[in-house]
Amino acid sequence: MRTGFIFLMISVAVSGVCHGGELRENFYKKSCPLAEEIIRNMTWNHVASNLALPAKLLRMHFHDCFVRGSDASVLLDSTANNTAEKDSIPNLSLRGFDFIEEVKAQLQKTCPGVVSSIKFLISYRSCAHTIGFAHCGAFSRRLYNFTGKGDADPSLNATYIESLKAQCPNPANAQTTVEMDPRSSGSFDSSYFNILVQNKGLFQSDAALLTDRASSKTVQQLRKPRAFLDEFGKSMKKMAAIGVLTGKAGEIRKQCGVVN
Repeated sequence: MRTGFIFLMISVAVSGVCHGGELRENFYKKSCPLAEEIIRNMTWNHVASNLALPAKLLRMHFHDCFVRGSDASVLLDSTANNTAEKDSIPNLSLRGFDFIEEVKAQLQKTCPGVVSSIKFLISYRSCAHTIGFAHCGAFSRRLYNFTGKGDADPSLNATYIESLKAQCPNPANAQTTVEMDPRSSGSFDSSYFNILVQNKGLFQSDAALLTDRASSKTVQQLRKPRAFLDEFGKSMKKMAAIGVLTGKAGEIRKQCGVVN
């Protein structure tokens, strides 16, 4: 259920980063005790009317951490002398910046100069392909022209292929979207792995997980709800700690998109 994802998102929000010391949980407990509550409540309110938001924020977090580490650099705006990460080709489809700025503004009002921008992205790290939607163009080749001969990907479930074609009759349509985890796209759960073993993974990268003995074994293990929640949380926490600036390194921006 959708609330399951929301509660998990809240629970991982306490694993924030800090400036002025080593990484540790509850860093803002004294300097900004309402920080977690503000992020939680604003997220809850927005997700209630926009189910796509969690997936957008998670994707933004991934893109940030894999370019020089988790430093919120993907939030910076371009200047006359520098093209920002957000304006590079791989990041042009990122969404959710306005919401991040809205949360930052509220935190800045409550605790000026205390909570770092990367804090928000880490708070939204736990979902991946188990939630959200994808544009037809992102996978249409698997349906209509997998080998360049007008064929479909043979590793994809035949019934699922027909279902996707019905939803994406025009592969060139850039507006139509489908659920990445059918009938469970608004829930943070292990359903994705259950449909994956039925050869219903939407992307080719999903199907590839079943072609390797080690990754296939992992898929089977993560079909168990508790194992999925535990392992995904651990892996995202490790990723969120990549290259985080601590101590006097970096700065706590007043606005996420602009250096002070």
